[in-house]
Amino acid sequence: MENLIDVAKRVLSIEAKSLEALKDRINEDFLKAVEIIHNSNGRVVVTGIGKSGLVGRKIAATLASTGTPSFFMHPAEASHGDLGMVTEDDVVIAISNSGETDEVLKLIPYLKYFNVKIIAVTGNPRSTLAKQADAVLDVSVKEEACPFGYIPTASTTATLAMGDALAVALIMRNGFKKEDLAVLHPGGSLGKKMLTKVKDLMHVGEELPIAYSDTLMLDAILEISSKRLGVVVIVDENKKIRGIITDGDVRRGVQRWGKELFVLKASEVMTKNPKTINEDELAAVALSVMRKYSITSLVVPAVDGTLRGLIHIHDILKKGIF
Repeated sequence: MENLIDVAKRVLSIEAKSLEALKDRINEDFLKAVEIIHNSNGRVVVTGIGKSGLVGRKIAATLASTGTPSFFMHPAEASHGDLGMVTEDDVVIAISNSGETDEVLKLIPYLKYFNVKIIAVTGNPRSTLAKQADAVLDVSVKEEACPFGYIPTASTTATLAMGDALAVALIMRNGFKKEDLAVLHPGGSLGKKMLTKVKDLMHVGEELPIAYSDTLMLDAILEISSKRLGVVVIVDENKKIRGIITDGDVRRGVQRWGKELFVLKASEVMTKNPKTINEDELAAVALSVMRKYSITSLVVPAVDGTLRGLIHIHDILKKGIF
């Protein structure tokens, strides 16, 4: 039996070469396909059967999640009523490696009747499907990666990659931004990172640990303990931010002054000019700043320099932002 490690490496080599060859087929038809979809007032309907259908579902999902309204339509079901989902404003991406898949070809008369644009993704640019299409994306491969030479392996990988290329090109053509992606992924970590702001998580009002410049350290420490955020923000009589004392400062203070620490004023122990962040900044940015300076909290100032809030690293992590 052939060494299975060698078999696996050969599969990857064949598929990698197939993908490399695709670059030479990114041509005017590819640009035409991008423009057809960009200028459409409808949705992209992806269709295909068998392995092509499975790949088509992924392509449709990628398009939809990157700002191009899209869905998958099974060609067999389409011939039994699902064609009613397709409108004249839509664009159909028809996937067939041979370009002669009967279930797909049966859709063409209907699509032509309603003047629906067709983009063919096929391994046979001279096929019936290709001849009927408005744009043809050639995903032909020199060989499949299986030992028999016909199980869809390299061809499905090439089709999937071409779909990704089309989706990413449309991201650029449509001016789709990272913020737009977050809106379409509100339940995922990306959405949380891109939509959650400091003001959504920060502590305000009675939750804020506050002490004044002339507060005795004993009382400042009690404030740290009672508010359970590991810090106390030092403000003046006008609530302007003057500094911060962390539980780490307290430990170091005990080592330095011993019990004399408790009768010192907060202004004698505090760190001046604490790290701050705007309340409208993303929570993910706040987390990045904390990690950069190895701190656990950021002070949130108001426009006039008074204390607005405080955000702690645990608030961000509990939200699922990493």
